[in-house]
Amino acid sequence: MKRTPRLLQDLASARVLRAQYAVVDAWHKKERGIADWEGACRALPLPKSPLASLAAAVARINAYQWHEEDKARDTKASDAVIARVKREIDRSNQRRVDAVEAFDSLLEGKLAAAGLTQDPARPLSSETPGSLVDRLSILVLKHRHMSEQRSRRDITPEQKAKFSSRVQTLAEQLSDLAGCLDALVADVAGRRRRFKTYFQLKMYNDPETNPFLRK
Repeated sequence: MKRTPRLLQDLASARVLRAQYAVVDAWHKKERGIADWEGACRALPLPKSPLASLAAAVARINAYQWHEEDKARDTKASDAVIARVKREIDRSNQRRVDAVEAFDSLLEGKLAAAGLTQDPARPLSSETPGSLVDRLSILVLKHRHMSEQRSRRDITPEQKAKFSSRVQTLAEQLSDLAGCLDALVADVAGRRRRFKTYFQLKMYNDPETNPFLRK
């Protein structure tokens, strides 16, 4: 039980968001030197705390995938480039799924080690802490990029007003979702709710389940 306060600190939404914003801000400072996933890992080191590290890892994966998806939408990109980027997005999505599952599995283990084994009689949450961390990281990216759009000098007053409204909406959604994470963690710690690690079991990257990978 003595480890519970530190565990809850690591899961506080304010700490998760701070780690995720740090990743996104660092990306935009270093993105010219990031050519691939390995470069992203070198440029964006993770915190040492296991849960904070995984929360930041999800943000790093989503930041990388966000910018890969931008490449795929380039109307001037060749078919070869789009095919290469599509494969990279598939690999990135698998990393994201793996990171979310790792976050939830690690949390389950830490809760058990802290004497907080989940009670199977309690209501099951349809969403896990890891999936909330993943959704938060995507909202962080949207909020960061929409704020950039609002700050552009080549936009009209109408566009500025529209982008400002969207920034406010995203900030509200971030606040709402952060509250959901804090509430779920508090309920799990108080044994009022429980969660399970859900495995996505993606089939498209597996040669055993995707016939095109067996050719």
